Amino acid sequence: MPEQETELTAQELEATARDNAPAPVADPGAAESSAEAEVAPVSRAEFDRLAVELDKLKAERDQLVDRLARMQAEFENARKRAERERAEFRDYATGSVVEQFLPVLDNFELALKSTGSAEQLRSGVELIVKQMEDVLRQLQVNPVPALGEEFDPRQHEALGSVEREDVPDQHVAEEIRRGYKLRERLLRPALVRVASNPKQTSE
Repeated sequence: MPEQETELTAQELEATARDNAPAPVADPGAAESSAEAEVAPVSRAEFDRLAVELDKLKAERDQLVDRLARMQAEFENARKRAERERAEFRDYATGSVVEQFLPVLDNFELALKSTGSAEQLRSGVELIVKQMEDVLRQLQVNPVPALGEEFDPRQHEALGSVEREDVPDQHVAEEIRRGYKLRERLLRPALVRVASNPKQTSE
């Protein structure tokens, strides 16, 4: 009798374990397929509405693509037109300047063909230089004040210094090469020698 009770108890324990065992986890793929299968089919009216909406979106897309293409073409044309206008303006400005210097060149050629004396040739060159200065003045190109002026590194370039008692210290004593300004813009500085006045530096 004791053995039978032990056996029954073991059977009861096994049955209890089966009853309390967790349920097996369902296959995720199978669950997803099942969920898709449960989706209700789209009605004919809804399908037609979606098709119309899709056609509308395609038409809007085509309009935007066409507008973008036209804008790109207009931008490219405007860029080319601006480049052409700049080139034409540059050519016009260059031609206007060159035209004013042509008489000066003509006079230089006449001077070279001249058979006069050295003094006559010198006088002719001086007249040509004056003519060129007049042309530059019309173009608002003026010489940089230098000789006797206080040395200004913004307008003068010092080639060296020279000891002079008749010129104030740190003033321009000699102008080696003239400088020029276009209105207020410096084209090139004047090349000068600066005075070093021993009387002033010793005081």
